[in-house]
Amino acid sequence: MRVKSSKRWPLITVVGAAVSAALALGAGAAVAQADSGRHPGQHSTEKPTVVLVHGAWADASGWGGVISKLQRDGYPVLAVANPLRGLASDSAYVRSVVDSIDGDVVLVGHSYGGGVITNAATGAENVQALVYTAAFAPDQGETIGQFNNPELYPGSELTPESLVFRPFPGGVDATIDPAEFQKIFAADLPKTQAAILAATQRPTAVAVLEEISGEPAWKTVPSWYQISAQDKALSPVAQRFFAERMGARTTSIDASHAGYISHAAETASLIEAAARATR
Repeated sequence: MRVKSSKRWPLITVVGAAVSAALALGAGAAVAQADSGRHPGQHSTEKPTVVLVHGAWADASGWGGVISKLQRDGYPVLAVANPLRGLASDSAYVRSVVDSIDGDVVLVGHSYGGGVITNAATGAENVQALVYTAAFAPDQGETIGQFNNPELYPGSELTPESLVFRPFPGGVDATIDPAEFQKIFAADLPKTQAAILAATQRPTAVAVLEEISGEPAWKTVPSWYQISAQDKALSPVAQRFFAERMGARTTSIDASHAGYISHAAETASLIEAAARATR
């Protein structure tokens, strides 16, 4: 029954009360259940939530094609905004998202996002699978930057000369020079689409390249890897090294670094294969 009141509560009071009530009831679990259609007692038969983590010089919108296929096939999906501020802090943020989800998770990372999921999933009991697409997968004590060595891992054309550096309070950001962006990041995308991606790329703190990675989740969590064979941002040689070292179930696509965009259907299919294997 609806009870009417003659009082007109201030908006901030109403919002504050709603937030307090949500926190008291466990907002994380409540929101996750509402978004994914989960119900208590059905986790063993329901599809896992797919959490997508973008990498450097990108944002969550790049997952659009992957999301469309996953949602058509009945998967709950969440594409997070990776802060791109530091490996430890970015991983802690993604872990907080994972911890808020009620039920199993398939965690997916592209590029630098692979380093993030490697750390974020360690010890997370609900993460059932890791999927890497043209992504870094560091071991404990390694850095992202060490895999940019062109002598050990040839094929990448990402160099300091191809980047634009801008200081910000507390550090220095880097973006790919728009004139170089399509060649390095998105060679198999239309010129107009690549130009939009170049203009909207998220800056990444340079410090992430030299931050030491922690204990990797891929040592205990089943992993899948999609290699982009024509990648000019992350060496395909490095990608094969990551996939082989972790013992990942591996596929390869004839794609640029933006293979998760240009080959969205194949990427989504690999994610679904990982999800099915966890059931």
